[in-house]
Amino acid sequence: MNVNVNVAETREVTRIERIGAHSHIRGLGLDDTLDPRPVSQGLVGQTSARRAAGVVCEMVKEGKIAGRAVLIAGQPGTGKTAIAMGIAQALGVDTPFTAMAGSEIYSLEMSKTEALTQAFRKSIGVRIREETEIIEGEVVEVQIDRPATGTGAKIGKLTLKTTEMETVYDLGTKMIDSVIKEKVQAGDVITIDKATGKITKLGRSFTRARDYDATGAQTRFVQCPEGELQKKKEVTHTVTLHEIDVINSRTQGFLALFSGDTGEIKPEVRDQINAKVSEWREEGKAEIAPGVLFVDEVHMLDMECFSYLNRALEDDMAPIVVMATNRGITRIRGTNYTSPHGIPIDLLDRMIIIPTSPYQEKELMEILKIRCEEEDCEMGEDAMKVLTRIAVEASLRYAIQLISVANLVCKKRKGTSISVDDIKRVYSLFIDEARSCQFLSEYQNEFMFNEVAPVSKTEDVSKDSEVEGEVEQVMETSS
Repeated sequence: MNVNVNVAETREVTRIERIGAHSHIRGLGLDDTLDPRPVSQGLVGQTSARRAAGVVCEMVKEGKIAGRAVLIAGQPGTGKTAIAMGIAQALGVDTPFTAMAGSEIYSLEMSKTEALTQAFRKSIGVRIREETEIIEGEVVEVQIDRPATGTGAKIGKLTLKTTEMETVYDLGTKMIDSVIKEKVQAGDVITIDKATGKITKLGRSFTRARDYDATGAQTRFVQCPEGELQKKKEVTHTVTLHEIDVINSRTQGFLALFSGDTGEIKPEVRDQINAKVSEWREEGKAEIAPGVLFVDEVHMLDMECFSYLNRALEDDMAPIVVMATNRGITRIRGTNYTSPHGIPIDLLDRMIIIPTSPYQEKELMEILKIRCEEEDCEMGEDAMKVLTRIAVEASLRYAIQLISVANLVCKKRKGTSISVDDIKRVYSLFIDEARSCQFLSEYQNEFMFNEVAPVSKTEDVSKDSEVEGEVEQVMETSS
């Protein structure tokens, strides 16, 4: 079976970065000795959990912990998904990282085990080494002639040199288009892949450092290449097993990666690919790079999925499975049995569990400051204190949601910095969970399908006044 792996071009897609819930995270914030800094790379506090995640990262990089399971367990809003995102950033681009929610497998048009199998194989990378012939040199002259009639083919010549030799190459139509697209000009140091014709600019030659008109802030200067123009170079491509599966299971091959609808892949195809990859490993052409599969809200999986995970973790080519849950002792989905975190005991035995703890008030303030920077919002010191108090009394997630809406209120009044009045305004406009529950209990009889026993109004007022009183007290002292 011929296994095609021509997927190097798929990596070169420009990503549009947007502000998300965890877009401020750049890594785990650890030093060289894996000790967590108090505030670093977007993460705050959770020192014990971050240290444990750092150890897992190191073992992933060394390829020593494949086929293991890690569970991040803690209360809602304690940074479980943030730590998983930190792991992804710390591992870098070359290590495959797949993130999915536990409920995703029920919404796909394929069986649950097939969805999990595809997620597993997306998380296993294959580093394929191959020797390619390249032409590397400094551009002396680029000459492209267009016919006077405008109908014939373009004619081009490219003069390249190294420290030892200089050669003139005749260019075909495809190469002329590549030269124009890459904006190759005299003084550039370039490489040309002979197999594909792909041109890569390495930088500008040091001899052209005085050409101020042809350089910019991002210009990189390099030495003129030595030796011969044509060289053999070892290139490493990292692809996932799932990408190889898709290419070899569809008639459109490489284009199937972009269609999105992969469907179910036959086990025979996977077996043949596994055999071919094993053959490459023995020949030294490839090596397996186990990645990370992150399953959020893992308690949403049912007994069949947990049984599959038990078996899949024992496979020779298995990634590290990092799971996250905020459940305590609860019922396993699909059964009447209860278990810690809603996960069967036999699977829990295979896991190393990383606990997360609630944030302290100082840590909440640091997180809110980071989010203000991420969302490009200016907030006054008094407003920050009030918002931190809201995070303590209500929840961190609710307080973070108030940042962007408070900034809109601030812009509406043409202010430059979010004030306490802006926080008061949005706090009254958007209620948190506690006030919503209090409102429901107070007016429960006016809603449909009411099944809650009536609660006396004196109890409602006392509970509401406690939360409102504390927030109002902070607002008054800050103003």
